[in-house]
Amino acid sequence: MSMHDLGRGVLRPDESAGFLDVRRQAAAPGLAALVDGYWNPRWDLRGRDPYEQKVLAHPNVHLVFEPRGALVYGVQRGLFVRRLAGAGQVFGVKFRPGAFRPFALGPVADLADRAVPAADIFGAGVAEVGRQVLALDGLAAMAAHADGFLLGLLPALDPDPQVAEVAGLVEAITARPQLFRVDELARELDMPVRRLQRLFAEYVGASPKWVLRRARLHEAAARADAGAGIDWAALAADLGYADQAHLTRDFTAAVGAPPSRYAGR
Repeated sequence: MSMHDLGRGVLRPDESAGFLDVRRQAAAPGLAALVDGYWNPRWDLRGRDPYEQKVLAHPNVHLVFEPRGALVYGVQRGLFVRRLAGAGQVFGVKFRPGAFRPFALGPVADLADRAVPAADIFGAGVAEVGRQVLALDGLAAMAAHADGFLLGLLPALDPDPQVAEVAGLVEAITARPQLFRVDELARELDMPVRRLQRLFAEYVGASPKWVLRRARLHEAAARADAGAGIDWAALAADLGYADQAHLTRDFTAAVGAPPSRYAGR
């Protein structure tokens, strides 16, 4: 596996590529408006020390089936750290940005930085679904089982046109990491800043400012992981920062190390 196969936002993917395999599968077409896809990390650290995998998370809510149970992870706004030991796997449902709102019991911002029992949202039966999914071996079979569970929930959902609107907003931001200011984004969208902020709190679970910043940091981390010889001042300018110092502050606050030291290991 190349280090890039682990996915954007996974930090130091070259370190974990030897024991961590992240497989991905699309959801059924009927779920495309709500589910971005499935992910299935499998690791084997038998005979090795435990490893802390660090991730700069995306603005997505996840339903994750783990051996300890089924959990819903809200948007993780800080550095997400998962301790891996022995051999194991989890299976995750990655909802499109904004698309978890029809399932949530309130604003998606209420789930931010939390992992809550999935049974609180989906009912007690979700635990058995998780056990059945993890008992399967092939990713296609696991995905098909998850498809059946989620498709069965759709008839009870009320159509919400703002789900597609918000997903489009987040996609527009993440496709343009050089976009820097919320008021600039609001002007481009011809939308009041306060409405933009309310939509993100209600549907995404993180502020527009956070999503803008995270998109830039994903790009900076990807460049750093790609190798040495980076012109950090030029990258800062490309990403819309006023200067290299601003990029360094943001990166250090999120990752825990300045970008030049992170890139140099």
